[in-house]
Amino acid sequence: MGRPHRTDIGGYVYHVLNRANARIVIFNSDRDYQDFEQILFDAVEKFKMRLIAYTLMPNHFHLVLYPKYEGEIKKFMHWITLTHTQRWHAHTKTIGYGHVYQGRYKSFLVEEDSYLWALLAYVERNALRAKLVKSLKNWQWSSYYKRWYGTQLQKKLLATDSIAWPDNYDKLLSLTEEKKKLEVIRNSVNRGKPYGSVNWTNKVLKKFGLEITERKRGRPKKGS
Repeated sequence: MGRPHRTDIGGYVYHVLNRANARIVIFNSDRDYQDFEQILFDAVEKFKMRLIAYTLMPNHFHLVLYPKYEGEIKKFMHWITLTHTQRWHAHTKTIGYGHVYQGRYKSFLVEEDSYLWALLAYVERNALRAKLVKSLKNWQWSSYYKRWYGTQLQKKLLATDSIAWPDNYDKLLSLTEEKKKLEVIRNSVNRGKPYGSVNWTNKVLKKFGLEITERKRGRPKKGS
């Protein structure tokens, strides 16, 4: 079976993620996180990508991207994963020892407004959900932390003003997520399905000819 078709059209928001091969830990130290963040921000400058939010986890990362033009995500993600793979192997002295990532990145269209806000909270709460920290302000490797404590350049490179944020966004982050909402977002990831209302989802599936993959059975992984 061939690879499922993915859309890469400008003017839409995307949830993008990639996981380490065999779920190995690729971020073992502050330096590992810092190196990837530098690559991420270099890519934002290089490709003029609108990066709304992100979170780095020990064995995967989440990005929320808002490309302007067709084909931007492919170029952006190819450069990030290739650059990070080369530098990671060089740093860990494992050149020639195989893949860092499990495969191609995954990307999913996201409906704006309430659905996008729920996704942003899902992405930025990841470390809290995985119980890596007790407060989001203690997880340095995320857009939430950078909006509060990042350098002026880092804050500038985050496309915070490219979307409308709800007035109660901080409250959304402080609340424990509803199980049903988590299941819907995870279903989007597991099945390669756009995240939004039923009507909107059906429209974009038809418009872009997207395929939905079968969901793999098994318990959801921690910090997904």
